[in-house]
Amino acid sequence: MRDLAAGFSYLLKGQRWMARHGRHYGFGLLPGLMTLVLYVAALVALALWGEDAVAWSTPFADHWSSPWQGLFRGFLTAVLFALGLLLAVLTFTAVTLLIGQPFYENLSEKVDRDVSPDGTAPESGLPLWRELWISARDSLRILVRAALWGVLLFACGFLPFVGQTVVPVIGFFVTGFFLTEELTAVALQRRGVELRARLTLLRSRRTLVWGFGTPLAVAFLVPFVAVFLMPGAVAGATLMARDLLGEENAGDGPEDEPEEEAVTS
Repeated sequence: MRDLAAGFSYLLKGQRWMARHGRHYGFGLLPGLMTLVLYVAALVALALWGEDAVAWSTPFADHWSSPWQGLFRGFLTAVLFALGLLLAVLTFTAVTLLIGQPFYENLSEKVDRDVSPDGTAPESGLPLWRELWISARDSLRILVRAALWGVLLFACGFLPFVGQTVVPVIGFFVTGFFLTEELTAVALQRRGVELRARLTLLRSRRTLVWGFGTPLAVAFLVPFVAVFLMPGAVAGATLMARDLLGEENAGDGPEDEPEEEAVTS
């Protein structure tokens, strides 16, 4: 239970860090806003032309009598839009982190410098294109793992009683774990920690990870909310990554940086 509370405290510390360093908040919002615009445009296009796509893909129903043709294609159109919305929710964080890699990398470095006793932050030393490639590759691997869990939980959802009570709870914990992996990857990748080592590290402190990621997963069900929480989530994940690696902090939490130092950093 102590680790569970500690994980949630890192979530709060991250949001508090952003509140104390508000001049970085707008910078951290940009990737989420760009991703939101892209996803909204895609969903609007799906709503406008989804029915045409369903009609094109079901030519065998062209000669069905009314009302069966309309009911059948209307159902498929609704399912198509629901799947698109679900995919948007599941992939929003990964896509935002991919688009915002340079933004969140910079933000994570600022958090590291703020809490580090010597005021420094680890650097990967890799060119930007290489960092983007590693981030995209690892995000795809995590998405595949999450999809496998999703299929399993979907199948278990048909079990009487358990599927409507236990399975959704497990789903939030699973989502919280993978969400935490994506967020801590910003700081851990910069330290040269590979995906397999990151997963091993997170599994060693599952309760801590669940305390951080599960409440965030619930909040991130609404992508619009995710936009505003993402900068603080990256800050909190950086603080938690330092804990997981046993790195020393200047204090119990991030402190306000002097104005002169903030400008130069």
